[in-house]
Amino acid sequence: MRSLLLLLFILAGSAGIGLSQKSAKTETGPIRSSGAYAEVLLRRTELQADIEAFLGDYTEENTKVIDARFELNVLTKDLDRIYTVRPSETAKLTSALGKLIVRRAALETDLARLMRSYNKDHPEVKRAKRRVEIFAAAIKEILG
Repeated sequence: MRSLLLLLFILAGSAGIGLSQKSAKTETGPIRSSGAYAEVLLRRTELQADIEAFLGDYTEENTKVIDARFELNVLTKDLDRIYTVRPSETAKLTSALGKLIVRRAALETDLARLMRSYNKDHPEVKRAKRRVEIFAAAIKEILG
């Protein structure tokens, strides 16, 4: 039952992604040609391929699948945020920003994995949260 709910949640999210990107196509030319978009899209594509490969050997409850799906969802939200950048501000969308976003998504995935094993007060969880905060602050400094 849990895996079915997880699958429905993921499928619902995927359907929403396609709609938001299609409606924004006419205004996203400069965004889609940015370095940040390319970096995030590359990692998202790698994760999608990994998930397909994992599902050949593992179930939805496997930690590899859970982690890959979690990171994929984080990156999808980040792509939606990139799409909100005004065309006049696309110079902000550098490959360095894309690398920051990809790294923060990986750190958030590590944090989620730790939180499945430890409570929020565990020292490793606290360190992981701080790493995520540092990257999130750098991204916020660029994007505002």
